[in-house]
Amino acid sequence: MRAIDAGILICVECHQLNRLEQGIDGQSCTRCGAIVRVRRKDSLKRTWALLVTAALMYIPANFLPIMTVYSLGKGQPDTIMSGVLELIHYDMVPIALVVFVASILVPTFKLVGITLLLYSIQRKQPLSARQRGWMYRFIEWIGRWSMLDIFVITVLVALVNFGSLAKIEAGFGAVAFCSVVVLTMLAAVTFDPRLIWDNTESDNDHD
Repeated sequence: MRAIDAGILICVECHQLNRLEQGIDGQSCTRCGAIVRVRRKDSLKRTWALLVTAALMYIPANFLPIMTVYSLGKGQPDTIMSGVLELIHYDMVPIALVVFVASILVPTFKLVGITLLLYSIQRKQPLSARQRGWMYRFIEWIGRWSMLDIFVITVLVALVNFGSLAKIEAGFGAVAFCSVVVLTMLAAVTFDPRLIWDNTESDNDHD
């Protein structure tokens, strides 16, 4: 049984339980005064829009140089994957593994995971609400690790600047990758997890 079936709404700001007033969608929370709705308006549409944009940015993020390392005036641009292979070549396998997981596996899993979550809700795929809930919580949990690669690049660009001897410059691939991270995080926030537990036959917010 859902809370809405018992006439109860939860405030997403302070988590106060509010009694649903008949015919009112957008009432004020009795504790903090925030707007409380049955479901977030156009949740699926906004999540799809952010997800598609992130998927488009994922292409240049992987194929354009993410950074260029200059040594004695000569520069070597590297994409995410070429950087991983370079680290392996220099026997830095643990670091290469961290970069591969944070920069390749995590964003890919988030894109695929959110897509499956949205598709299963809209098309009534054979995923239980419990399975969807676990998937959503896992996507939220791993999302924070996507920023690891950007953090490393930011630190390197700030610290390694010795003029013509050695310096590191971020490439457009880093901008695209950062966009993917931010967009997937926003997609996870925009998605209303309460839709996971809804009866798709009676829910009107799945359009």
